[in-house]
Amino acid sequence: MSFDTPRMATKSNFKRALPPSASRSVISSLRTTQLVEEPKAILPAELIATILDYLPIVDMFSFARTSKRMQEMVYDDTRWIQRLKSMGCWNEAEARQRFEEAMRRKLESQRAKEAEELARTGVELKGVNGIPMGAEEDGKINMTLFDAALEEDMQRKSLDRKVRPRAATLTLDKGFDDMTLGPTGSVSHPAASSQDPSAALKVFSRVRSIRGMARQEYGKVYGALSPFYFDLARSRSHTDPILFRTYRDPEQQAQMLSQLKTFAKSDFAQGWNQREEKLDTMMGIFENAVLREFEQGNESKDFEGRMKRYAQVLVTLNGGAAGVDSFIHNHRLLLEKENLGNPADCLRNAGPSQISLKPSHNFFEGLAYALNEEATVIDRVFPTSVDILQPFLERVGEDVISEYVTTLFDSAHDIGIEVYVKAVAGVFEQALQLAISIKPTKGSKPNFEDEVFRIISRCFEPHIDLYLQEELDFFKSQSAAEVAAWEKRLTDEELTTESFFMANVSRQAAKRDFLTSFKKVVMMPVNSLPTFGSTSTSKPAAPMAGVVASAVESNSRSSTPVPGERPEAPTSELAAKAAIMNSRLEGIRSLFSIEVALNLSHMAKGSLERAARFVRLGGQSGEEAKEQCENIFMSFLQILGGRHMKPGFDKAVNHLAAYKPREVVDHSKEGVAPLVAFLELVNVGDLIQQMVDVFYIQELVAANLTDRDDFVSQALKEKKRFEQMLDERVAAGLNKGIDVLMDEVEYLCGTTQPPTDFNPTTGPNGFVEMSDIGPSQTALKVIEIVQSHTSMLVGSTDKNVLDVFNQEVGLRLFTALCKHLKRQRISVDGAIKLISDMNAYNTYILSLRNKSLTQYFAALRELSQLYLIDPDHAKEIAVIIADSDRYHGIFRAEEVYEFAERRADWYQIKPQVERQMYGVGCLVM
Repeated sequence: MSFDTPRMATKSNFKRALPPSASRSVISSLRTTQLVEEPKAILPAELIATILDYLPIVDMFSFARTSKRMQEMVYDDTRWIQRLKSMGCWNEAEARQRFEEAMRRKLESQRAKEAEELARTGVELKGVNGIPMGAEEDGKINMTLFDAALEEDMQRKSLDRKVRPRAATLTLDKGFDDMTLGPTGSVSHPAASSQDPSAALKVFSRVRSIRGMARQEYGKVYGALSPFYFDLARSRSHTDPILFRTYRDPEQQAQMLSQLKTFAKSDFAQGWNQREEKLDTMMGIFENAVLREFEQGNESKDFEGRMKRYAQVLVTLNGGAAGVDSFIHNHRLLLEKENLGNPADCLRNAGPSQISLKPSHNFFEGLAYALNEEATVIDRVFPTSVDILQPFLERVGEDVISEYVTTLFDSAHDIGIEVYVKAVAGVFEQALQLAISIKPTKGSKPNFEDEVFRIISRCFEPHIDLYLQEELDFFKSQSAAEVAAWEKRLTDEELTTESFFMANVSRQAAKRDFLTSFKKVVMMPVNSLPTFGSTSTSKPAAPMAGVVASAVESNSRSSTPVPGERPEAPTSELAAKAAIMNSRLEGIRSLFSIEVALNLSHMAKGSLERAARFVRLGGQSGEEAKEQCENIFMSFLQILGGRHMKPGFDKAVNHLAAYKPREVVDHSKEGVAPLVAFLELVNVGDLIQQMVDVFYIQELVAANLTDRDDFVSQALKEKKRFEQMLDERVAAGLNKGIDVLMDEVEYLCGTTQPPTDFNPTTGPNGFVEMSDIGPSQTALKVIEIVQSHTSMLVGSTDKNVLDVFNQEVGLRLFTALCKHLKRQRISVDGAIKLISDMNAYNTYILSLRNKSLTQYFAALRELSQLYLIDPDHAKEIAVIIADSDRYHGIFRAEEVYEFAERRADWYQIKPQVERQMYGVGCLVM
C-alpha cells in the first residue's frame, strides 16, 4: 500500500480525489484519498497452479511469458522438484546438505567482503556503546544494531533493480535454451546432430539435488531425452524411432529405453497413457529380440559370450525379469527332474513296514550338486546386481522338492504310521542338510541362508499338521502296546505258575474228598496251631504243616517256573493254593518294571526328537510342533504312571492285604517277604521317578521345548500329577505294609517268646535258672525286622514321608508291645530280661531321631520297673501305679494297674496294693 502525493512517481493502488481548496497540506491530501480495490483474478491461484502441473512443457513456458506473476508460478522450484521426484532423481538429504553448504559459503563471503571494505576505507564502525565491531569484551562478541553504510549500499542496489529496464520478451532458462518447442509438444533438438549421443545415456547420473536449481536440472533431462521420447511416440513401427538409428549397440539401446521409461514418469500432460503404451510396446519388441538371442546362447552353452552379453542387456532394460524367467523355465533341472530319483525307491528297497532313507539322501545330494553347479553358471552369466539363485530355488522347491516329498509321504502313509513318521522326520532333516550345503552366488542377498531355509520349510508345511497328530497317535499306540505286552506276560506267567502247581491235583478226587479234607482241617486240635501266650512250643499238626511247608518249598524259587528246574508240584489243592499265594506275594517286585519304563522313555525320546526338528520352522508351525512335544511327554507320563505303575502299586497293596503270617512256616528269612518286595517296588518307583526327572530336563528343558519355571506349562503340570500319584500309591502301600509288619511282629512275639523269658523256673537246687540277663531273642528279632524295613526306605522316599512312616511304625510297635506284655506272666527275676528288652526297644527308637516317639518308649521302660519291686514293698508298687507323671502322661493309673496284674505274684500282693491305692483315693474302679 502506498500513498499518492505530488512527489510520488510510481503508480498507486489508491485513486486520488481533487480537494475544493488549493491546500497542499499532507493532512488534506490524506483526507481526500480513497481506497480502490484491485480487481481479483477470475480463477484462484491454487487452481491455476494445479492446472500447470498437467500442461506440456512448451505450454508451461508459453504461459510463463504472459506475466511476471505467471512466470514466478511456472518457475516455482517445488514444481520441478516434484517432477524430479517422480523420476527418482531427487535426494532431499543431498539437497539439504548443499543448501547448508551454500548458506555457509555465502555468509563467509559476505564477512570477507565486509572485512575487505573496512580495510580499504579505513573506517572503523562502532556499536551503540562505542566498541569497535569484532572487538570482544569479557569473552562475548557485541554486534552493532545499525550499520549505515550497509543500509545505504542495500538501498542503492534496490533502486538499481527498480530502474533496470525489463526484457522485451521472456526466454527459456538454462536447460531449455537450446531447444525449439513446437506447438504440439514436438521438439527439434540439436542432440540428434550436434550433441554427443553417449552423453544422453548418462544424463540421470549428472542430475544434482540443489534447491532453487530444480528447473535447470530437470531441463538437462528434458533436453537429452524428450527428442527420443516424442519421436518414439509418433513412430508407427519399430524401424521408425530415431533412437535405433542413433544407437546401434544393444547395450546403448537398452540403456536409452530404460531412461525413457523413467522419463515417462514425469509426463503428466494429456495423452501420457498413449505415449507410455507406445513406449512399452517398443520395449516389448526389443526385449523379445534380446530374449531370443539369450535363449540361443543358453542352448549353445555360450555362457561367457552371447548369454552373458544379452543377460546384461535385459538387466539394463528393465531388471532382467524376462531373462530370469526364461533361464529358470527352460532349465534342465526342472525339465529332467525324474533323473534325480524316484521316491518309491525308499519304500521298495526296505523291508515290510520299514523305510530306507538312502535313496532320498542320494536325491538331495544330487540336487545339491546340481544347484551348486548352477550357482557357478549364474555367476558367469548374470551381473551381481541381480539375484537369480533365490527365485530359481523357489521354483525348484515348488516343482522338484515338494513333488518328491509329497509322493513319498503319501505312499509311506498308505503303508503304515511308523513308516510315515520316520519318513517325514528323516526327509526333513535331509532337506535341512540340503539348505546348508547350497552355496550363494555373488548376487545373493545377505540373508541367503534364511531364505533357503524358508523355501525348504514351505515344502513341508502342508504335511506338518498331519505328521504331528500321527506322531502323537503312533507314540500312544506303541507305548500302550508295550505295557499291554508286559501285562500279558505277567498274566501268562501267573497262569503258567498256577497250572504248574495245580497239575498234580485231581479235581474229581478233590471234590469227592472235600468233606473229609474239611473235617481234617477244621477239627484239627487247637494246640496244633500257634497262639499268642501259649506255653506250648509244639509244632503244627502234620496235615497243616505238610500243606504249608509243601507250598513254601514248592515256591522257594522265582515266581515264573523255569522248565527243567521246577520242583515237584504239590499234590493237594490246599498246598497248591498256598503256593500260588506265596508266588504272588514274592512277585510284587515285578508288578512294574524299569525295563518297561526305559522302553517307554526310548519311544518318547524318538518321537520327541522327530517332532522337535519342526520347531525350527518357527511361526505357527514351530509353536504347534513345540506343543505336540509337550503332548508326547504328557502321554508318556500318563501311560507310564496310569497304565503301568499305578496298577502295579494297587496289586501290591492287595497282595499285602492278603498276607497272613500264620500261614507261613519259614520265618527265618530276613524281613517280611511281601513287605520287603513292596519296599523294593518303592525303590524301583523312586528310580523311575528320577529317570523321569532326567528325561524332562534333558529332552524338554535343555532342548527349549518347555520352560521349567513356567507354572502354566501343561507338561510341568502333568509331571507334578505323576509325582503326586506315586506319592499317594507309596503312602497307601506303606500304610498296608505297616499292617503286615505289625502282624509279623505280633506273630514273632506270640510264637518265639517262651514264657520262661519273663518268668524263669526254679531249678532243683532252689535257684532260678537264667542263661543271660541281656535282651531276649524275640526282642532282638523284632528290632532287627523292624529296623531292616525302615532302613530300606532311606534315600528312596521323601524325608517327610520317611518321618511319617517311622512315626507310624513306632506307634504301632508300641501298641504291639503293650498287647504282648498283657499276655505275659512276669516274675521279679524275669523283670531283668523285660527291662533289657525295653531298653533295647528304646535304643532303637532313639536311633530314628523322632522326638514324638521317645516319650512312648521311655514310659514303657519306666513301666517295666514295676515288675522289679519285691513283693514285700507292695505300698511302693501302689505309689508307682498312681504316679502318672512318671509315664509322661502316656499311661493312666487304670492302664498301669492292668499291667501290674501281669506280675507272677499279683494275687499275693493284690490286697495290699489295692488297700494302699484305695486309701489314697488314687484308683477309680
